[in-house]
Amino acid sequence: MDELTIVTGGAGFIGSHLVDRLAGRGHRVRVVERPGADVSHLPPGVEVVFADIRDRAAVGRAMAGGRRVYHLAANPNLWVRDRREFDAVNHRGTVHVLDAALAGGAERVLHCSTESILTRARASGPIAEDVQVTERDAVGPYCLSKLRAEREAMDRARAGAPVVVANPTMPVGPGDRGPSPPTRLLMDFCNGRLPAVMDCTLNLIDVRDVAEGLRRAMEVGRPGRRYLLGGENLSLLRLLGLMGEICGVRPPRLRVPYAVAIVSAYVSEFYADHLGGGAPQATVTGVRLTRRSMHFDASRSLQELGLSPRPIRSSLGEAARWLSDRGAIPPLRGGAVCELPRTLSKSS
Repeated sequence: MDELTIVTGGAGFIGSHLVDRLAGRGHRVRVVERPGADVSHLPPGVEVVFADIRDRAAVGRAMAGGRRVYHLAANPNLWVRDRREFDAVNHRGTVHVLDAALAGGAERVLHCSTESILTRARASGPIAEDVQVTERDAVGPYCLSKLRAEREAMDRARAGAPVVVANPTMPVGPGDRGPSPPTRLLMDFCNGRLPAVMDCTLNLIDVRDVAEGLRRAMEVGRPGRRYLLGGENLSLLRLLGLMGEICGVRPPRLRVPYAVAIVSAYVSEFYADHLGGGAPQATVTGVRLTRRSMHFDASRSLQELGLSPRPIRSSLGEAARWLSDRGAIPPLRGGAVCELPRTLSKSS
């Protein structure tokens, strides 16, 4: 295909799977990544442009010629030492990408949002794609920045721009080089660094199904529509139980009360912010989100896109093998994971 497809954040967890899929279908792809990002795992023939999305001029040059633009670049962490970075990257950076893409004549733009902005303090029943949220519902600076970014995309769609929004839930699977918060959780568990947990509900989907969902939303999605890309709703204890079966690790027996967890998160963030520590063991935003309903019903979006996510147990098994092969978790000790296929590409 001669038309140029641009993927910001294309070397990330979701982005690399999306780029691999697009390149495999014959698309001419340009990846826009932050300076210094590792792009060695991307498929051969993919053009790479290094640009900080906080730099409007650099983004304008990077968007040149793009007919279809997938915007995935963001800071996905729940904590950063300078909280202003969330707004600068996730919100203002999105404005730069959207405006440059549309000014450059892009025929379709897809903004990748997140499920964490769809939660509300008071909610009953599963959350669907048509939920209405306000800034008061946003938990912490990360969620607020992503909510504002999504609103920028929706505002342009309402004004007639060809912009579609997709909200993946928590992606899991092979190829998470970051790693993202869900993979860090699994790594901590498998490495014995998770002696106690707070139970909560999570919605997980295979990262490759997210990539396919984004591709389909770009192809057939309606501008101004939010597409929820979700899979299975699991309690954290059930998730760790599945991972324990795969990796031969016992789930933690200790339960942490919310009051203890939130105080610990504040202390951990204070140490990280002011006393020279690394990333906090627990984040305030992460702990606060455990109080929200994270039970999602993506059936309408999935039906419209014709997407059927694979079983999460299979995804966890392939994630475990990928991590184990790279020494990020101990070697696997048999079990059902050994029955999974070994057909992952370099970018998986």
